[in-house]
Amino acid sequence: MRELPFFVYGTLRPGEYNHDRFLLGRTSSEEPAGLPGALLYDGPGYPYAVPGDGRIAGDLVTAAPGAYGELLFVLDHLEGPAGYERAEREVVRERDGAVVRAWVWFAAPGTPHGPLIRGGDWRARGGPRTP
Repeated sequence: MRELPFFVYGTLRPGEYNHDRFLLGRTSSEEPAGLPGALLYDGPGYPYAVPGDGRIAGDLVTAAPGAYGELLFVLDHLEGPAGYERAEREVVRERDGAVVRAWVWFAAPGTPHGPLIRGGDWRARGGPRTP
């Protein structure tokens, strides 16, 4: 399997409540990035990405050497039951504008979600940072 980095935009971002639970010690880099062609919606304590005419702020996360398989498994088992589907997309790394292929978890068809988060940045929405 091709090892792609992961684009995270909600509770898995550095400083958010699921980051240390699932990513800490399993990554070699975490860099600000953006996902074009998507909109962000609020959810029940976490956001949902949906393809659309917008841009989502997040972070590009690269697995530490030897940790890719375990990390992919953990993230799929976290995201799948919460109503997400994994897809390969192009994201833009902020530091240099490079376009990078990455795994992104989108809301599965039919997954209910809340209102649109204008500006595409879950951190800027206001409200609590913990469940």
